[in-house]
Amino acid sequence: MPELVTRVTVEELPAAAGDPITVMRFSGDITSASQPAVMGTYEGLPDSVKRILLDFSKVEYLNSSGIALVIQMMIAASKKGQKIHSFGLSPHFKKVFTMVGITKYTTLHEDEATACAAFD
Repeated sequence: MPELVTRVTVEELPAAAGDPITVMRFSGDITSASQPAVMGTYEGLPDSVKRILLDFSKVEYLNSSGIALVIQMMIAASKKGQKIHSFGLSPHFKKVFTMVGITKYTTLHEDEATACAAFD
């Protein structure tokens, strides 16, 4: 089965209070080949971004290299003082993210509305 190209789109949502929320929406597969899409998009965000919401709801496949890439992005965000929340993960990947310690950098939520509300 051929690998699906990783796509990352960015949008900004107004927040009830404080800074707007920058949403990074992932689709396709996240693997080692996704580095330009994932890190390139993250590194292209303005320095003013303080709140990042990661949407994994359209990710078809995520392997260990992809998880390492997501961790790399989250560590970079943590160093910049950015707050990250995530949603859209399958129950399996929620468990994997928890096991590998990603929850040190992000809080996992059931849906976008809950994740957005958690920033306030």
